[in-house]
Parts: sequence; C-alpha cells; structure tokens
Amino acid sequence: MAQLTPVILVTGGTGLVGRAIQHAVASSGPFGRQTGDRWVFVSSSDCDLRDFDATHDLFDRVRPTHVVHLAARVGGLFANIASQADFLRDNIRINDAVLQNSHDFHVRRVPPQGAELARSLTRQVAKVVSCLSTCIFPTHPTYPLSEGQIHAGPPDPSNFEYAHAKRLVDVQNRAYREQYGDVFTAVIPTNVFGPGDNYNLDAAHVLPALMHKCYIAQRDGTRFVISGSGRPLRQFIYSRDLARLIVWALNSYTKVEPLILSPPENDEVSILDAALAVMTAMSYEGEYVQDTSKSDGQYRKPASNAKLVAELAKQGLEFEFTPFQEALQESVDWFVDNYHTDARI
Repeated sequence: MAQLTPVILVTGGTGLVGRAIQHAVASSGPFGRQTGDRWVFVSSSDCDLRDFDATHDLFDRVRPTHVVHLAARVGGLFANIASQADFLRDNIRINDAVLQNSHDFHVRRVPPQGAELARSLTRQVAKVVSCLSTCIFPTHPTYPLSEGQIHAGPPDPSNFEYAHAKRLVDVQNRAYREQYGDVFTAVIPTNVFGPGDNYNLDAAHVLPALMHKCYIAQRDGTRFVISGSGRPLRQFIYSRDLARLIVWALNSYTKVEPLILSPPENDEVSILDAALAVMTAMSYEGEYVQDTSKSDGQYRKPASNAKLVAELAKQGLEFEFTPFQEALQESVDWFVDNYHTDARI
C-alpha cells in the first residue's frame, strides 16, 4: 500500500510563531520536518476562520492530516478592554471552526505505511495542536505556574474574555477526546519574542516595544525611556525555540492535557536587564531613563517546564534553548533589517 503523505495545516501561519515554524521545518529531526511532510501555512487573507463554511472549504482544499492552530484575534490591553465581546466571540468562532472541521475531516496522525496505515484509516483519530497563552491562568495562582492550574480560578480582568475563549480550547480538546477519541491537545508558551514580531508601539509586548523605542532613540539622538522600575521578571521564549517544540509536540505529544513550553523558571530576566540587553544588541550608546510613573504590572509569573522536560526524557531527548542574548541579537537584527519594509513595524 502506498504511503499517505502527511499534510500539516498551520493557521495563523504568517504571524510570529507561524514564521518561526516555517524556519523550523527547513531542518529535519525530532524538532523539524519529518520525511515526506508537506506544510501549508495560511493567514487571515487566505481564510476568515470565523466563518465556519469558509473554514470547511479551506479544509476541503488542503485535506490536512495534522493541524497546528495558531490563529486568534489578539490585541493589547486597551484593545481587549474596549472590545471584550468581540474578542470573546471571534476567538470562540475561530476555535470552534478549526476544531470541528478537524474532527469532520478526520485529521489524523499518519503512521508510515502498510498494514499500520490501513488500520489508522479506519480509526479516524484526529491530531491537532493549538497554541494557548499564559493569560489563561488565574489572577492569583501558585507559582511556578503548572498545567493543572488552568481552571483553578478566574483569569485577570484585563483580558477576561480573551482568556476564557482560550481556556475553552482546552475544554473542547477534552470533550472531543472523551466523545470521539480525537487526539486534540494544546501548548502554552511563556512570553514569546523573535523575528517577525509585532513592533507597533500601540500593541507590542515588552521586548519588541523596547527594541522599537531604543531604535527611535538611537535614530533621533534622544534618551531611551524604559517604562516602570525595571524590577519585574519575565520568562521569555525565543519564537524559533518555541516553533521547534511545537513541531515536536505535533509529532510526539499525544496527551490531552496542555503542555507548558518555556525555558527553566530560573531563566527569568528583569525588564531592566532586558532593556540593557536591547541597548547592547543595538549598539546604543546614549542615555537611558526610567519612567517610574508607569505601572510595573505583575512582578513575576514564572512557569514550570518540568512536564516538558519529563516528556522529552521519555524519548531520550533534551532541548537546548537559545541563550537569551543570542536570540535577542537575532531578533534585533531582523527588526533593523526590516524596519522600513514590514507591516508589523
């Protein structure tokens, strides 16, 4: 019997993590492309995933055997507050369209060939990996964050609706597993950064915002302003590291329980140290000041990667995270090279 070619559909395929996955699957191995895989990356311009019928047509065209679900309606703090109902409804619609169509089209983990392949075609077991966010955790969790705390209390009011929409992905995954046996799961990254990020100062997260502000200060000969005291700690993950781990999870992680993807919790970086690292990466030699009138936000929210390490160890694998300064330098170089040409800047 001929081998059935695995076809992996990536929603949100041109965003930060989607771009990183494109980079990851340029290489092979347990964290890269598997022999014969065909990857299809789609963006909102290819399909409005809020539209169930349009999503059905996408699945009908691509006929995926696997799905990496990254697409979401996202925005900064003020966008979330101003459009709470829209963020809730749009993300629920996106997630439902992707997961239900994945079930309807019997997206499945395909074994190599022969009798094993024939048996899999009768099982109709689906494989989808969705990407969640640490915002789904309760406002007052126990640290370090762990996978078992997702539903242990209400999320922060600042992104209450978006967080609940994301939590529902885990609920849906478990429901499809219980009722149909579908292999749907999810991963939860910590603070992601890397080439192709959103550097718009009205919506950017901390690292891309620092890069953009430092670039402007260097260009204009002004002082680099760092918001807040600089004391809060953050656990960053390089988008290309995250991408390699998502590819591994797609191929190897079959449990329904979500999996936190992050460096060790003791790799936290203070906002001030992150800002100083940006200055080094940009060769900025001007002055910096701290605007302590701006809120610091949450002091720290470390997450445990113990489960990830244990799952990798079962396969005799270890994962080497890119050193922070090296990853930051690659991100800064991309930002500078694309400053005048990329729509995300």
